Amino acid sequence: MSIKVGVIGAAGYAGAELVRLLTQHPKFDLEVITSNSDAGTALSEVYPAFAGASDLVFTTHDDPAVKSCELVFLAVPHTAALAQVPGLLDAGVTVVDLSADYRLSDPAVYERWYGATHTSPDLLKIRAFGLPELFAEDLERACELHAAGKPALVACAGCYPTATSLASAPAIRAGWTHGMVVVDAKSGVTGAGKGCNAKTHFCNADEDVQAYKVGCHRHTPEIEQILGKQGELVFTPHLIPMKRGLLSTVYLQLTDEAAGMTVEDMLMCYKDLYAGRPFVQVLPAGEQPHTSSVVGTNVCQVGLAKNERTNTLIATGAIDNLCKGAAGQGIQCANLVFGLDETCGLPRVGMPV
Repeated sequence: MSIKVGVIGAAGYAGAELVRLLTQHPKFDLEVITSNSDAGTALSEVYPAFAGASDLVFTTHDDPAVKSCELVFLAVPHTAALAQVPGLLDAGVTVVDLSADYRLSDPAVYERWYGATHTSPDLLKIRAFGLPELFAEDLERACELHAAGKPALVACAGCYPTATSLASAPAIRAGWTHGMVVVDAKSGVTGAGKGCNAKTHFCNADEDVQAYKVGCHRHTPEIEQILGKQGELVFTPHLIPMKRGLLSTVYLQLTDEAAGMTVEDMLMCYKDLYAGRPFVQVLPAGEQPHTSSVVGTNVCQVGLAKNERTNTLIATGAIDNLCKGAAGQGIQCANLVFGLDETCGLPRVGMPV
């Protein structure tokens, strides 16, 4: 039996990626797509790539058909999800939210970083955090809720937190590191969303690399929450002139005990942690991730290196910011909540050229 699905905010880049993946999913039946600005317009008119693959037409976010779905993905900006999630849950709909509204466990932290009042902080206590490789228990509880006939709420991790955490969390959880965590991350322009501004305009973004929101990016508290490093993160994102792809390089100071470990020893521990997790590829010693290898997939490639002179571990993670960093991760979480294989409908092989 197919599962009736809707996507709210389907006209944005993450929403369109959700539609691309869902139209090929063997168990999820995409029936409703919404966009207030494109309501009444055919999906294939907004995105010609869907010509012949879907005859769906955009409706408005308040379309009653949304609440008749079993599963709804939210691909909307922060605060917009706050207005949607409680009503959907009350209607018995399981929600997978790609926005930041339910990621942070402490509503006060959310309000400080996002400048908005959290209107349903009670839901933070029951939401599952959507990063399956590091928070499997959350998705298991959400699956149990769904199996009991109750709706679940999944708050998917952001793109920068996903690549950063998958690269560095094993080392931190193993106790190999101490002190500050320094992150240098770079993302393609789709990470900024569909709306164009001076920073993302082709004439300004092409042939240019720039750091932005230095010292104040909103993904900072989310990364700190995942890694358990509150107040110990220096995170600097950069915009690079490509459409999709994200690379995060994380610098970790090793403890005296861990300094004697070889990269091969560390990689073996990483492989043990991620054993059975099909979307994390731990690369051999001497190899580093490429964004071009993961574009179009739900895969995160992880590489490790050591700077012996400074006792620093350098962990790198590469993802497609629209797939493992957003839509693909959302579907991976939904698969787990609905008791499906987590790889169902998700690509694992990138484009070789």
